Formats: sequence, C-alpha cells, structure tokens
Amino acid sequence: MAPLMGGNNSDIKIWNDFRNGESYALSHIYYKHVSLLFRYGKKFSQNDELIKDSIQDLFFDLIRTRQNLCQTDNIKYYLFVAFRRKLVKNIKTHNLSLDPQSEFLFEANIVYSIEQEIIDKEVLTRREKLVRKTLKELSPKQREILFYRFTCDFEYEQICEIMSLKYDSARKLVFRALSSLKRCLSDTDIFLLFIKFLPRKYFS
Repeated sequence: MAPLMGGNNSDIKIWNDFRNGESYALSHIYYKHVSLLFRYGKKFSQNDELIKDSIQDLFFDLIRTRQNLCQTDNIKYYLFVAFRRKLVKNIKTHNLSLDPQSEFLFEANIVYSIEQEIIDKEVLTRREKLVRKTLKELSPKQREILFYRFTCDFEYEQICEIMSLKYDSARKLVFRALSSLKRCLSDTDIFLLFIKFLPRKYFS
C-alpha cells in the first residue's frame, strides 16, 4: 500500500483499533464501506454474487491477517486497492477464456452518476445528449482515472497503485481525458458534468 498521505486521524485510530482486535472497528469499517464497495464492483462486473463473494473474501482476509496489515490514514483507499485486486482475481478465475497473465485486459467500465441520471430521464435535452456522448467516447481507462481523481479524490500516488501506472503516465492520462472533454464540451457543459461528483473543495 501507498504511504500515509494527508493524515486522517479518525481513519488512523479506527484502522489501528481494527488491527488490535477491537470488534467495534470491524463493524464500523464494514458497514461504512460495504455499499460503496458493491457499487464500485458494479463498475467492473454485473455479476452481483461474484461482487458479494469478493467483498466477503476481502474482509475474511483482512480479519485473518489484521495483525500484519500496514497502517493507513485512508481506509476507503486501502479497501479499494485490496478489493480491486480481489475482484480481478475472482473474475479471471470464473472466466476461463481470459488469460490469467493479461491483467491489462481488465478495464473498468466507469459510469458517472450524471450519466446514469441522464439515462433515467424520459426526455434528454440536446446538452445532456452531448455530455453523455462525450463520456462514452472516453476510453475505459480515462473514465476510470477521472473517477478515482475526482469522484474518490485520490492522490496521483494512490491512483498509480490502483491502476499500476507510473506517476507521469497517470497525470498525462488525466490531462488527455480532460482535453478530450474540453474539445467536445463548452465550459457550461463541463460544469454540468463535474458538478455532480467533484468534491466541494474544487469550487472553493
């Protein structure tokens, strides 16, 4: 795992309590993140049972090895990294046609909340149709890295570990994804897209 960043004192205490066997900490971590992990898993697979099994496997491993776990000040990030690896392994195990060595074939099909809201509407405006079309033109990796950078508010070092990228490659991937959006969308359209999931601090 990546080294501590930023310093979330609440996460540090809860995680250390979990490592030390405090039962409340396990319950807190599980119930706070289980729904988020399930929604995250849906971005990679529509097999609900496989996702649930992967979450169970993840927490079983955490409990079994908790005394040897690394420290973290960002529990969500820690779980995302571990869960993604677990889900990749389980998908490959259940898909015999996929070469187990070809991890690069595993790509996230990220769908932003704004796009899902648009899909659910009976009538799409011209602007909404353009935003939806532009999102679909991004590559899976571009959608994935924007999700981590802006929806999850992860640092580049953390994104690099999740996606197995070098630092410069991650920054270039974000830059190119944003450039693609800017070529197709006006400032107003980009605001419509990002207002739905950018952390509040980006507007302060």
